[in-house]
Amino acid sequence: MATHSLSTLILVVVFTVTAADAEVDTEALSCPEQQQAFEGSCFEFVALQRSFLSAQGWCERGGGHLAFIQNDETQHFLQKHLQPELDWWLGLAPASLSLSLDSAVGPLSWLDGSNVSYSNWLGEPVPGAGCGYISKDSGFRWGTSSNCSQEFHFICQFESGHSLACADHKAVLQCGSGQVIEVGNSFSGRKTPHYCRTSRSPSDTSLLEKCGWVDVVDVVSEFCNGQQFCEVAADVMSFGESCPGLGNYLSIKYLCKDGSKDGKSGYGYFTIPLFDVSATLLPTVSPSNQNNTHTTISHSTPNSTFPSVPLPCQTTSTAQLYYPPTCTIDPPIGDVLSPFNITCTTVEPFCCSGPCSFCLTTVDGNYLYCGSDLGMRSLFLPIGDKNHHYSLGLKVIVKNVDGHTINTTLFTQVRDTSCDSTIQDLQTLVLHYVTQLQQNGLFSASILAQMFQFVSRRLNRGLNNKEEKSAKKKLREEMLADMCAALTTGEPLKILKEVHMTADVVLSLVTQEDELTYNAELQACCVLTSVSKSLISMAPTEGDVTGLMLQAATTIIQASSNILKVSANIEKQSEISSLLLNITDHVQSALLANKKPNQQPASLTSPLISLYVNRLSPDKLQNQFFSFENRDSASFMLPSLGPGILPSVEPVDVRMLSFGINPFSWSKGDPISGAVGGLSLTRENGSVIPVTNLREEIEVLLPRSEAVDLNSTFLDLRKYSTLAINVTTPNTSLVLKLEPLEKISLQLYLGFQYYPNDTHYKAKMQLPHLESPPEERYTWVLGPKDMAVDAGVYYLLVRPSVGAPVNSSNASVFIMSFAAQCKYWDETKTNWSDCGCRVGPRTTPMFTQCLCTHLTFFGSSFFVMPNKVDVSRTAELFATFSQNPVVVCFVCAVFLVYILAVIWARRKDLKDKVKVKVTVLEDNDPLADYRYLLVIGTGHRRGASTSSHVTVTLTGSVWESEPHHLTDPDKPVFERGGVDMFLLTTPVSLGELQSIRLWHDNSGKHPAWYVNKVMVQDVETGQKWHFLCSSWLAIDMGEGTLDKVFPVATDKDLKGFSNLFFMKTAKDFCDGHIWYSVVSRPASSNFTRVQRISCCFSLLLCTMLTSIIFWGIPTDPSEQSMDVGNIKFSWKQVMIGIQSSIIMFPVNLLIVSIFRFTRPRKKIQKVEEDQLPKSGSPQQEKNHISPQWCKQTDITVEYVIKDIKRILRMLTKAVRCPIPMTTLESDRTDVNRLLSHVEDIIRQQDLHTGRFGFEHTQKEFVSVYKLYRQHLYKQLQNLEKELRLLSPSQFSKAGRYSQAVLQVQRMKGLLEPHLSIQDHVTCISSPGAGRSGGRKKCCQKGLPWWFLFVGWFLVAATSGVSAFFTMLYGLTYGKQRSISWLISMTVSFFESLLLTQPIKVLGFAIFFALVVKSVDNGDDDDEYIYMVRNQVLTYSDDPDDVRISRRDSTCSFYQPPPPSDIGKMKDKMIKDQKAFALIMEILIYVLFLCVLLTAAYGQRDPNAYFLTQHIQQSFSNGISDSMSHEDVFTWANSTLLKNIFGPCSGFITDGNSKLVGNARLRQVRVQKDSCKTASSMRRSVPDCHAPYSWEVEDVGSYGPGWNSLVDGNTSKTLLTPWQYQTQSTLRAHPVWGGVALYRGGGFAVVLGPDQQSANSVLQYLFDNTWLDVYTRALFVEFTVYNANVNLFCIVTLMLETTAVGAFQYRTELQNVRLFQTTDGVHILASEAIYFLFILYYMFLQCKLMKQQKWEYFRNKWNLLELAIILLSWSAFSVFIKRTVQGNQDLQYYHDHKNQFPSFYETAAADSALGYIIAFLVLLATIKMWHLMRLNAKLNMITSTLQRAWTDISSFIVVIIIMFLAYSVASNLLFGWKLYTYKTLVDAAMAMVSLQLGIFNYAEVLDLNPVLGAFIIGSCIIFMTFVVLNLFISVILEAFSQEQRHHKPSEEEEIVDLMFVKICSFFGVKTKKKQ
Repeated sequence: MATHSLSTLILVVVFTVTAADAEVDTEALSCPEQQQAFEGSCFEFVALQRSFLSAQGWCERGGGHLAFIQNDETQHFLQKHLQPELDWWLGLAPASLSLSLDSAVGPLSWLDGSNVSYSNWLGEPVPGAGCGYISKDSGFRWGTSSNCSQEFHFICQFESGHSLACADHKAVLQCGSGQVIEVGNSFSGRKTPHYCRTSRSPSDTSLLEKCGWVDVVDVVSEFCNGQQFCEVAADVMSFGESCPGLGNYLSIKYLCKDGSKDGKSGYGYFTIPLFDVSATLLPTVSPSNQNNTHTTISHSTPNSTFPSVPLPCQTTSTAQLYYPPTCTIDPPIGDVLSPFNITCTTVEPFCCSGPCSFCLTTVDGNYLYCGSDLGMRSLFLPIGDKNHHYSLGLKVIVKNVDGHTINTTLFTQVRDTSCDSTIQDLQTLVLHYVTQLQQNGLFSASILAQMFQFVSRRLNRGLNNKEEKSAKKKLREEMLADMCAALTTGEPLKILKEVHMTADVVLSLVTQEDELTYNAELQACCVLTSVSKSLISMAPTEGDVTGLMLQAATTIIQASSNILKVSANIEKQSEISSLLLNITDHVQSALLANKKPNQQPASLTSPLISLYVNRLSPDKLQNQFFSFENRDSASFMLPSLGPGILPSVEPVDVRMLSFGINPFSWSKGDPISGAVGGLSLTRENGSVIPVTNLREEIEVLLPRSEAVDLNSTFLDLRKYSTLAINVTTPNTSLVLKLEPLEKISLQLYLGFQYYPNDTHYKAKMQLPHLESPPEERYTWVLGPKDMAVDAGVYYLLVRPSVGAPVNSSNASVFIMSFAAQCKYWDETKTNWSDCGCRVGPRTTPMFTQCLCTHLTFFGSSFFVMPNKVDVSRTAELFATFSQNPVVVCFVCAVFLVYILAVIWARRKDLKDKVKVKVTVLEDNDPLADYRYLLVIGTGHRRGASTSSHVTVTLTGSVWESEPHHLTDPDKPVFERGGVDMFLLTTPVSLGELQSIRLWHDNSGKHPAWYVNKVMVQDVETGQKWHFLCSSWLAIDMGEGTLDKVFPVATDKDLKGFSNLFFMKTAKDFCDGHIWYSVVSRPASSNFTRVQRISCCFSLLLCTMLTSIIFWGIPTDPSEQSMDVGNIKFSWKQVMIGIQSSIIMFPVNLLIVSIFRFTRPRKKIQKVEEDQLPKSGSPQQEKNHISPQWCKQTDITVEYVIKDIKRILRMLTKAVRCPIPMTTLESDRTDVNRLLSHVEDIIRQQDLHTGRFGFEHTQKEFVSVYKLYRQHLYKQLQNLEKELRLLSPSQFSKAGRYSQAVLQVQRMKGLLEPHLSIQDHVTCISSPGAGRSGGRKKCCQKGLPWWFLFVGWFLVAATSGVSAFFTMLYGLTYGKQRSISWLISMTVSFFESLLLTQPIKVLGFAIFFALVVKSVDNGDDDDEYIYMVRNQVLTYSDDPDDVRISRRDSTCSFYQPPPPSDIGKMKDKMIKDQKAFALIMEILIYVLFLCVLLTAAYGQRDPNAYFLTQHIQQSFSNGISDSMSHEDVFTWANSTLLKNIFGPCSGFITDGNSKLVGNARLRQVRVQKDSCKTASSMRRSVPDCHAPYSWEVEDVGSYGPGWNSLVDGNTSKTLLTPWQYQTQSTLRAHPVWGGVALYRGGGFAVVLGPDQQSANSVLQYLFDNTWLDVYTRALFVEFTVYNANVNLFCIVTLMLETTAVGAFQYRTELQNVRLFQTTDGVHILASEAIYFLFILYYMFLQCKLMKQQKWEYFRNKWNLLELAIILLSWSAFSVFIKRTVQGNQDLQYYHDHKNQFPSFYETAAADSALGYIIAFLVLLATIKMWHLMRLNAKLNMITSTLQRAWTDISSFIVVIIIMFLAYSVASNLLFGWKLYTYKTLVDAAMAMVSLQLGIFNYAEVLDLNPVLGAFIIGSCIIFMTFVVLNLFISVILEAFSQEQRHHKPSEEEEIVDLMFVKICSFFGVKTKKKQ
């Protein structure tokens, strides 16, 4: 090898680059698996978040740079691999001076200094930007930023044939197989400031101007040309410092040529030493240079001149160039689980000064081994490069004690065979190699970590089945145990990289949570404990921790986090939690070791564990806040700790931990939710500094894992001020957060299970806290120290601290309440405690603020473009109607619905016309002409309308009106939501109205009335008064009153939010909502229902058109859809619905506005004033008030007296002068005396005018009498007319008539001077004549009447066009797409109906109430006011007619109901309700019982009995009482086979029942010698076989003839009858026989499909003695189906025998219906209705249980109801079980038709269902007794049994004793011979039959006449004659006592009332009881 001087390095060509011609490899670029190839470069998309500089450094370490996008093809390529929701760094940097290129154009350039010729900017680049990136959610546009420290993902670009290396890194040159390197342009130095940056851009550009570069082509070519792989170190000492300010980098470009031309290929690595002027580069080639090694040249000392031959440990001034080590690897090729041995040798002088260290890494720098042993044995290597035949480069570095290093590179092939291995194979291999390592003494954690890291990767991928998952669990546990053992018994880890590798393996092993056992968790904690301890000893001696240590610590914490998550679900968590706390403590100690004070803290985060450490001086700890970067971890705020706690000089270590879940959940107690945080202060030696009993509290913020979504409660303090708070957990802190709308003072009272007040409360608080921060001023925290917080309901009373009452305050407040706890972990008691901690006021649903005195652990819009349709294809499209009728039929259906709706709406509009009128009250005074318009609104609540007689009284400052009955003979009044208008007249003006009084008489069917509001308007002046009532006038609702006075509403009341909001909401929903108003439209509105429906019709069709236009636009294929059954819809459909509504809103608004604001067309009709319109005509309704009074000709003196009294009463009211009541109430008072009283008052008032007055609005005092004089004059005029109609003869004395006339005339004369001329004329003329002309409206609001035609034209046009084009689009789309559109349109319709319009109404109402605050003055009523003002009250054409009042003051409704009557009404109403409830309860229960009986009998078929009887009789032929084994076979061959295989193939007997599957024979046997023979009889009786029992049953397997099974060639079919089969195998069930209960197993054989096969089977069994003395029962089992009655019959024929040897015949048949018949729909319906009833009764019982609590279970009828419900659900469960099991059995039959299909499980479920239903019917029938509880006779029977229960219970005991005695005696005496008494139960049944007279006397007397007669006679005497008669006498005595002392039930009256109601319903008259 030639040498070169330094001059060779300097002789380079600057600014000139010549590329050598070379053969370019045309093969496709090969990239690693994590990279993508494109246009000669490999791109890697790094899923890490780094800053710009960190990202560029990451790429440079691999020899690349951040990606350049220089053409559109690259942009599109990158888009395919990028995630659009992320930001990605690009290689864009600020344009600056380049040393090789011209100045860049634009603000940014690529990192190599080249211009940005292609761009894809998102807007213009930001001026001053320092970096560029691909912006997220922008269509992959480029963005710029001046903040390059933010962390984004990034793209690295590795150019083929170009390698870049920064200082102290290596440039790697590599070619493919058979190719060699040819170096091209290469330099060392700097051409651009952006590569290999160690900091941000330099502020001084002069540093770049001082930079240069050196051409190193010759030097690099010398060593790398002809090699296949070469590495070049970018060493400053090798190439010199060409850019001292910014640093150098090495750039090498090369080509790969075919290696066959040069005939050599290999690997090269070199470092060029930099000498002084006389230095010489002396590369040395090793004599043993092979293809798997390469040349290494280490640098010599700077003072060396020439190398010399090294002598052993010779010290010289010359440099020594050592040969690289010689290494071999065995085996040369292997896999990840193959142990490799690497042996290296070095030249002796290199290691002569001391032992050398050997380190093995991959060529990428990944650590593998470090040690002093030259022989590296049993190493497990990582997988090689898949793209290069799994080639793996290894680097061996040898370092001596002098610090010199030599290295070499090895290459081998390491394949991944773990993918092809099963888990069991891996487990075997791991066990083998672990054992081998132990035997070889190489059992260490580092070697195990090398092997296990690849095994763990295999375990973490792939899906698991149950068996594989179990194997994985075991393998993980074994590997962790091996690592724990290696660390426990072996030496601790001493190298940081080994610690990191070991922790990383543990993390990989604990990743899969469901594959970790408890032992695996313990072993993992063992490994982490040892690793964390080792980490402490590796801490740096000074300065902060290294990056590798942080990585290792982070890995340990992440593994601990996974273990903590898994351990939270196991019971033995305490041990694991303790180990994890130790691990975190070790990690904290390692991070704190040798740390300098007051530096940056060290923080580690993982999903569940966050760790923080720092070392601070004591003064830095005061008032210090400690937190993590993530918001899910705890944070602490230390106060001023005070003296004596912290050391004065020594720094303090801060250790903080935060757990995402509770690590102490094993402690039983209150659950801890959210984060658990801990903070401790320690000294440098690790001792804890105790922090307790602080004066200032430590603030701890503990986030909650899931934020609680709490709704705020709005409290309007004007109406209500109490809030109920349900606390479910005791001993918690109650946090109340208030947000008043105005900053006011609030007084809070808290009561527990009672409503608090000023004097009775549990806690009290005044808010705000002025000394607290603003966010805490309206917060009240009540902890256990403040009061004992128990579980239950708390009531919070909120009152504003103002002088006025609460109801007058305008305060409103939002209240949010929740409970929280603050606890700490008591390490001594190992439990959670709250001592010294409290909940802070900053607590929110997101986190809890704890204040403690010590330290420990604490607990996008888019718009869719429309589609198009071709109108010219109309005929063609409609021709396809038959293939796609969806849209056309739907549009036609809409038209049909519209027509029907218009017909309905027209009828409703005609009815509304009748309601639009002003009702003139019939009881108005005919002489009173001062008019008031009353507008009364009834609420919209349910039951708001009334049928009662409503009366009103107006009270003003001047006068109070008479009570007026509000009624209208022509129309119903006070309907729900209705508005009624009445005209009320008074003699004079009432003045300023003060109140209105309303009452009713509670009559009619629905007397309750909810009055919403009342408006009263003075017709004469136009003044209005509003009364906000909003009250119930009912005895059973609201305040329970029928009479109420409502004050006039003030302006403040009218403008209150509540009134304005509800008024606007109600008006807009009833009138504004286009859909709802169709039903609730106001009758007075000009916008008719027909018009509203037409607008809805137009809107619907237009919305359909816009929806179908936008339908089917292509969208993002990743868009998710929602499924509702078979219906799918996506968010695009929802958006189209909203968009369609927005488009059609203006058109619809125009049509609605035209109809709403167009004035109605009025017909001009001239009516004479003296001519009345016809009754009922519209003209009469609008312009006239119908006559209310008529001419009276039969006037009597009595009537005149009544009239004078009325005048006198009103006069005294006007002058406020009392008059004796005897005068008014006496019937004998004469006319003259009454008139004298009137005259005296008039004269007195003329003398004292102005004595009684009021303050007028003009501030004048005017007498009330002055106002009344005019009306009094009219009354006297009318009285004079009445007297003229009388004759003097009608008076008792002569002269009184003339005197009365003169008195009236004198009084008129007294009044005439005080009347004005106009008033006098008015009084003389007819009333109202002065206003007959009226006043015309100055203007009319609204559009002209002809605008209606415009509106109807728009409706027709929009509807027609929309319908036409909608059908065209539908026909264009096709059927499936049309159906999909129809779903979208339906969504749009309901969205408009339920969302858009209600939101609009509510939004306008809120805006109206909060912003506008304008009161509706009732402008809609101006038309009626105008009409009333111009009314001509025409009474008669004759001015001499007398006006007679129609008021009947004797009517009861003119007086408010007294309180006593209201009480009676309430009692009557309660009785009516109870009677109605009882009737409904009985009717509902009768219906329930009918449904139950229908369902019950639907489960049974009467044909089942006949089917059973038929089968029993068919198979009982040939049966005798005693049958032998031969008789059994004879019966089987004859009767059995004949009936099973009937004349019809496949049917039994007569051919009506189908045989399902095959029949089966099954026997049960007992074991040989199953009993013991008496010793004296053993010789004569050698064998004993006991009766059947489960204990002695034979369950063995035999051969034919019950011989031992020895012949293995016997057919399985022949062996089956001789082998025992279990119950589950046979699919049978236990059977009750006459002798015993037999198991479902046994020895079974199938007879076969036909009679021939069955004969063969029976013959085989007979020949081999299948039945013998050990047989105890033979079962013939088969199933038949009778299609005629749709029943399955499961048949079991039993032949059982006791030990005596004779067979007895018995049958068991079960019928079940598995197929529902077509005529059984009513049964299914009844079953469904029945369970609806059960749900109803469950709801009732739950309410009752909530009310009565534990008392509920003491009522026997409640228990009966509960039993019925439980049995019903049990029946439901069994019904499901029967259905499912039946389907399974049928499926088994279809799959195995040649076998015996067992339906036993189904039959058992059906039987259980029958039993349950029978008991249900029994209990339900018994409940009828409870329903008749109000009947006096039944109640007496119940009371009798209760009274006699004590005596009855005693007699029952006596009866039971005697009954038992006789049963036992008869069983012992007769049971040995008589069948009736064979068992004790049978004997007991016989005794019962004896009492009933059903007894067989003969058999007893025949057996033993004397003893039998004694037993029977004594039993009859004692039991029947004595005990039972005494028993009955006790009941009779109790009944007689109950009759004498019977107390009638309180509910008997209700029964009588119920009986009356029922009789009245059917028209039967009943007599009332006195």
